[in-house]
Amino acid sequence: MKPAFTSLPRLGSLACAALLAACASPGHPPAFSYKTPDQPEGSSGYTEKPGWRTHTYAVAAANPLATDAGAQVLKAGGSAIDAAIAVQMVLALVEPQSSGVAGGAFLVYFNGKDVEAFDGRETAPAAADERLFLGADGKPLAFYDAVVGGRSVGTPGAVRMLELAHREYGRLPWAQLFQPAIQLATNGFKVSARLNTLLAGEPHLKKDPVAAAYFYDASGQPWPVGHVLKNPALADVLQRIATQGSKGLLEGEVAQAIVDKVRHHPANPGQLALTDLSGYQAKKRASLCFDYTAKAAAGAKDYRICGMPPPSSGTIAVGQILGLLNNTDAARLPLAAGVTGFSGPTPGADWLHLYTEASRLAFADRGQFVADPDFVQPPGGSWSTLLSPAYLAERARRIDGSPTGQSMKTATPGHPGAMQVSYAPSPDQPEYGTSHISIVDAYGHALAMTTTIEDQFGARQMVRGFLLNNELTDFSFAPADAAGLPIANRVQPGKRPRSSMSPTLVFDKATGQLVMSGGSPGGAVIIHYTAKTLYGVLNWGMNAQTAINLPNFGSLNGPTLLEEKRFPPSTVEALRARGAEVREQPMVSGLQAIQKTADGYFGGADPRREGLVLGD
Repeated sequence: MKPAFTSLPRLGSLACAALLAACASPGHPPAFSYKTPDQPEGSSGYTEKPGWRTHTYAVAAANPLATDAGAQVLKAGGSAIDAAIAVQMVLALVEPQSSGVAGGAFLVYFNGKDVEAFDGRETAPAAADERLFLGADGKPLAFYDAVVGGRSVGTPGAVRMLELAHREYGRLPWAQLFQPAIQLATNGFKVSARLNTLLAGEPHLKKDPVAAAYFYDASGQPWPVGHVLKNPALADVLQRIATQGSKGLLEGEVAQAIVDKVRHHPANPGQLALTDLSGYQAKKRASLCFDYTAKAAAGAKDYRICGMPPPSSGTIAVGQILGLLNNTDAARLPLAAGVTGFSGPTPGADWLHLYTEASRLAFADRGQFVADPDFVQPPGGSWSTLLSPAYLAERARRIDGSPTGQSMKTATPGHPGAMQVSYAPSPDQPEYGTSHISIVDAYGHALAMTTTIEDQFGARQMVRGFLLNNELTDFSFAPADAAGLPIANRVQPGKRPRSSMSPTLVFDKATGQLVMSGGSPGGAVIIHYTAKTLYGVLNWGMNAQTAINLPNFGSLNGPTLLEEKRFPPSTVEALRARGAEVREQPMVSGLQAIQKTADGYFGGADPRREGLVLGD
């Protein structure tokens, strides 16, 4: 999609002189040679981070080794797409609980002129039908009864999507981008504190003998922090992909191994076939962009925010929340003092009331309307109807913003555009997982990519050194409501499940200059983590790191969710006095963001995980 703004200028000669490799001709790319760095160990708790300043390029990713691989690619003259490939392959090795070669991804890319959206979301097997997650009694399965095994595994799309993006925007040869992950898989990487912690608390992974032998020692204990873990099986698969492209994964003996694992699971087999894998098509879609006026103390400023269209619900929901808040007094409400032990302020109860009410309205629409656009028509003929100022102004009237205004507790869907509602609202269902990557290269091109295998450690099935996804559990388990009205996000053959992934690029509307790239993992609350960061930067004037550090909050159209130990008791009680059911719980975001500054870039990484930002 072409945003309505001016293109970024190309780098000048001084920048090229400072980065000769980056200015090499695309027809004669420089050779990339990966150098294994000292391997830092990340925290599994909360560690304050300062944010990072760079001048020419920047990479923000969820693991230091992955970030370093991307930075080395950019230093060698690679593009943002090149760096994303290297980052993703290293994440598949060092952060296997979140993403990998057998998962999917959404990528939003700014090529200096246009914003493009690449869809690598997994698909349901051709043999699947809407009863996939119903038990013998006709009722939806319990979540982990569906997840663990072969039933939940969708056709992976991330590698083929990255191949499509590289075909258009890669500068370094495809095979070179796999060097970091292959080298680390062969020689070993140090188990991080986060991976060790997650393995220690994981109840299902040991049920798979292959995964148990890789992740745990002979006594069944997870490998300790700092243990050097090697994965020659994954190194072999990565070499096949490097040599053969996505066919190295989706065809031949690796594909056969995936299908055998899925279909021959002893208790919970799935329906994935070789033809599903070989026939998978990554899609290039029109990005979904909307205008946003940030109301701040310094005055109002206009932005253009771009992200993924459906099957992602992220951009629509984020845009609705921001637009709904603009129809309230939210911009005039001050931040409150923070909690001892954490730096920075927190949103106050009155602001949180408005935000969570807007969230309920957005999630009601999400559950009613959003699904794979190849199967479901948007309301009013365009997804933009859900973001129209008139519609959001009408919806915002349902928010009681008075000093003692009560929570609606649960919102109902709206009526955007002239339309006849033909689907039932989707029931509540867990969503988990994912990892986020933000990159800006030396050419001023930028991307935001969110990548996933869904739940922690996916389907808990390991093949050739990598874990299979459980993405099909992002479909509604129930195909219809009690009256038989179909649910838009039900399982159908070849369909892509609805996602909450929200990779986001922000631009100054007047100049077209890039303002920020950002996103997060976190299941359905990805939407809130992303919206929080956008609001902090655009409305409250924070830098990316300070906005990421803000406590997490939101609502999925039910209880008000607050990050535990991050809000004063007075805030919690004030929200309860407004009638909200408040749940204080862990909300472990994994936000990454890079914002443009006057002299380069400033990047932030979530203190709740082990990521960091690198650049030059």
